[in-house]
Amino acid sequence: MTRPPVALSIAGSDPSGGAGIQADLKTFSALGAYGCAAMTALTAQSTRGVTGVHVVPPEFVREQVTTLVDDVRVDAVKIGMLATAEIVEEVARLVDDVLDCPVVLDPVMVSTSGSRLLDDDAVAAMRRLVPLAGAVTPNLHEAAVLLDAEPASSVDEMRWQARQLIDLGAKRVLLKGGHATGAQAVDVWADGPRDAVELTEPRIDTHNTHGTGCSLSSAIAALLPQRDGWLPAVRDAKHWLTGALEAARDLEIGHGPGPVHHFHQLWSSR
Repeated sequence: MTRPPVALSIAGSDPSGGAGIQADLKTFSALGAYGCAAMTALTAQSTRGVTGVHVVPPEFVREQVTTLVDDVRVDAVKIGMLATAEIVEEVARLVDDVLDCPVVLDPVMVSTSGSRLLDDDAVAAMRRLVPLAGAVTPNLHEAAVLLDAEPASSVDEMRWQARQLIDLGAKRVLLKGGHATGAQAVDVWADGPRDAVELTEPRIDTHNTHGTGCSLSSAIAALLPQRDGWLPAVRDAKHWLTGALEAARDLEIGHGPGPVHHFHQLWSSR
């Protein structure tokens, strides 16, 4: 018998399969981890957008997690969409007193287009959750909300904002700049008080970018038990996502922005 690394996603559902728990489970599987999931919300969603959200009661989010970890040893956790302040606060308690493993927090608050996805009270709760996670992976707009600032418009500003998030209590920060402009997709990694590191991959020209943030954070969680430290896991996750974006150019899923190709390393050419 073998025991693979086990990764848990605490997030919302995306029926289109491109983001949320569905994307997380695909990512875990693609990168050699056994995926588990606790759902925070149901969405009515396609590649064209979200038409409805049905929130899971916070106490049932807790029951899902506690029932699981009473039986299964979890090696890493990815936290995604939390929907409400009450769920954010419940998940913070779970991280504090139940989940004894590395936690990657994707603070789903603002879409890459700049649309707010959480109310102000939930954003305040998210600021309290950030210091409890092992690493936080905001996009440019989410970092700006956490810092009550304007989105970074250059790599130098990204480096400054990543260090500001560390000063505010985050243990580690991956500030994602993939939706900025330029020939290179540059993210900034800050690990504690150390200087920030730029992580660069070629920018991929594709319409299919749905779920990139979900997939990157879940890739980090999947790789953490298989790598020697946070930075190697983050580097390899970003490189894997670049391949998934490149292969996504050949995917035809829906009529809006389609998903990245999570299984680009596994599926044969068709």
